[in-house]
Amino acid sequence: MVDAIVLYPSSGRGHLNSMVELGKLILKHHPSFSITILILSEPNTNTNSTAPNYVASSTTQYITTVNSTTPSITFHHLSPISEVPPRTASPVELCYLIPRLNNPNLHQTLKTISQTSKLRAFIIDFFCDSAFEVASNLDIPTYYFFTSSPSGLAAFLYRPTLHKKVDNSLKDLHGNMLLDDIPGLPPIRVSDMPKTMFDRTSSKLYQYFLNTATHMAKSNGLLVNTFDLLETKAIKAISGGLCVPHGPTPPIFCIGPLISNTNQDGEEHECLNWLNSQPSRSVVFLCFGSLGSFSEKQSKEIAVGLENSGQRFLWVVRNSPLDKDKDPNLDELLPKGFLERTKGKGFVVKQWAPQVAVLSHDSVGGFVTHCGWNSVLEAVWCEVPMVGWPLYAEQRLNRVVLVEETKLALGLNDSEDGFVSAVGEINTLGSFLK
Repeated sequence: MVDAIVLYPSSGRGHLNSMVELGKLILKHHPSFSITILILSEPNTNTNSTAPNYVASSTTQYITTVNSTTPSITFHHLSPISEVPPRTASPVELCYLIPRLNNPNLHQTLKTISQTSKLRAFIIDFFCDSAFEVASNLDIPTYYFFTSSPSGLAAFLYRPTLHKKVDNSLKDLHGNMLLDDIPGLPPIRVSDMPKTMFDRTSSKLYQYFLNTATHMAKSNGLLVNTFDLLETKAIKAISGGLCVPHGPTPPIFCIGPLISNTNQDGEEHECLNWLNSQPSRSVVFLCFGSLGSFSEKQSKEIAVGLENSGQRFLWVVRNSPLDKDKDPNLDELLPKGFLERTKGKGFVVKQWAPQVAVLSHDSVGGFVTHCGWNSVLEAVWCEVPMVGWPLYAEQRLNRVVLVEETKLALGLNDSEDGFVSAVGEINTLGSFLK
């Protein structure tokens, strides 16, 4: 029987990218292994219009390209699901609910693979936590692939302990209160913790994440897309058992950085041609992840800041995730005449740009990022300094570590509601490329 490993990413291109790179890494060291990547079945969006299209359009071309370049990696689409998630579920809740709805199909798929292969490991994204019990019931060794930072993992594993130590919900504590006892982390303001940790009484997500942290501690191992020298304090705290003080800690494997330095969609993007005409290290690149979007007010404020700063820029503008299949209306999002006035010095891209190719370009000298971990690793790999503008999830925590601990980024001053003024933007960008 052939040795096999099954990878199970959650929804989203970034999570799939990381799993593909993990599969390539495994094949590099074990070329005889069979690698199967499971693709979640999407819900029936015709009957639940608020649920995003999770699988098909945005990843089809990418999967086709990977199939042609790395035939040792097989993609298996789980069978369609009939059950529909609640209309009231948030996008993050759906990231947990969709895998849970796929559990019956997952169980059958793992059984089928096990009949023809020796299943050495089942590696799951933490959003696919419901798969842990499915695999445990089949006696399949299960590992979690944590796609964020070691600091994020340290805080994640410490959640059950923090839950016992702190009686109140974090939302009831002052935002500037410091949490200074999370192993491996600098003191973190309450307001910089992930919002999923805020409400312990009525939030389903709070319980989802608490359960996931408990399961992770019981798994066969934790894979992290990082390298030892990037966040040594957090890695030592985890491996030393400090984040799971009341039980054993599974081994942690730093397997990164996993970065795709090729254009998997196979086309040369027009923004790269524009960068070819710009001076060395002169361009600030602004990109905020596949889910990163701004209100019309904030988009116009960013534009004012860029124009008044005088900096050369490449800016990726996106719609909200619910309108991701439509191109953003730049006439609505940007000030009148902005594109014409900044022509030559600035370039605005709709929806997507080849981020690694951009960051590795000689013309790029700075990166304004949402502090998503893939983006951070790519900037570090390409030796591009960062300005941190976190938007959601654990990104505020990442910014604290990047600004205060590793000194790899500058921070933007935002208001209590997250709004960043053009003046603050100019002040930061003004000192960025000097």
